[in-house]
Amino acid sequence: MPPEKKNMPNETEKARWDRNFADLLQELRVAQTGVQILFAFLLTLPFSSGFPRASAFQKDTYIVALISAAFATAMIISPVAFHRALFRQGRKPELVRFAHRMATGGLAFMLISMVSSVLLITDYLLSIWPAVILTAVTGVWFLSFWAFLPWARRNWGDDVNGDGFIDDAPKDSGQAA
Repeated sequence: MPPEKKNMPNETEKARWDRNFADLLQELRVAQTGVQILFAFLLTLPFSSGFPRASAFQKDTYIVALISAAFATAMIISPVAFHRALFRQGRKPELVRFAHRMATGGLAFMLISMVSSVLLITDYLLSIWPAVILTAVTGVWFLSFWAFLPWARRNWGDDVNGDGFIDDAPKDSGQAA
């Protein structure tokens, strides 16, 4: 059954949307902190003493990192503004769907910003090829945990037993757990 159809016992549709929104807000709090720290770092970087020595490529990479961090910040914070605009209008389903899309887009821009920041720093410290290789590894690492693993295990909940844990025991083992 799709996740949006799974309800807690005796949960009303309104309670489900409220729970979904609370879950999204908690996720956004974590992402918001990370993107704001990265954005703050990027905002201060041009004022550091070594920045004038940066190459044109590094400055271009910096712009990509800065703008994508700004976009990520805007998207991750936008559900708060949307909530304010829709407050007490009974439009929680619309809010949850919007917040989900903004969180997904914000994480995509955060990924771009983080990988660009890695490229910027590694290119500043190393030659271009080690920097590109380390940046590619970093990008794959992030995608592994933010996209590939969640996508591959999107049906984890289908194997959850009554105590909330995934039941990996063989179905017909004949052994008591």
